[in-house]
Amino acid sequence: MKTYTLDEVQDKLIGKVGTPRRDLFEYELQMDLIGDAIKRARQERNLTQEELGELVGVQKAQISRIEKHTSNVTMETLLRVFTALKAKVKLQVELPSVNFSLGY
Repeated sequence: MKTYTLDEVQDKLIGKVGTPRRDLFEYELQMDLIGDAIKRARQERNLTQEELGELVGVQKAQISRIEKHTSNVTMETLLRVFTALKAKVKLQVELPSVNFSLGY
C-alpha cells in the first residue's frame, strides 16, 4: 500500500502552493481560524456578540458573520475587534525586497 504525505495530498486535492485555487483555500482557512479565535476570546471575556459589536461599533450580525467567516471583513474592522478584545496583533509582511512587521 502506497502512503502519501500531507503535502502530497494537499497538492493533489487542492492544488500546488502558489496556484489560485490553493491560495483561496489557504486564505479561507486563515479566515476560519481568525473567526474561531475571535469567538473563543469573546466567550472567554463573557461578552455576547451584541456587546462586542457595541464595543467595535458594528451590529451583532457583523460579529456573527466574522466569527463564521460568511462575509468579507476589512482589516480596520478586524483591528477594532481585536482591540476591543484586548488582543495583541502582529502583522508581518514579506515581499521580495521588503520585510516589515507591525504591532497593535
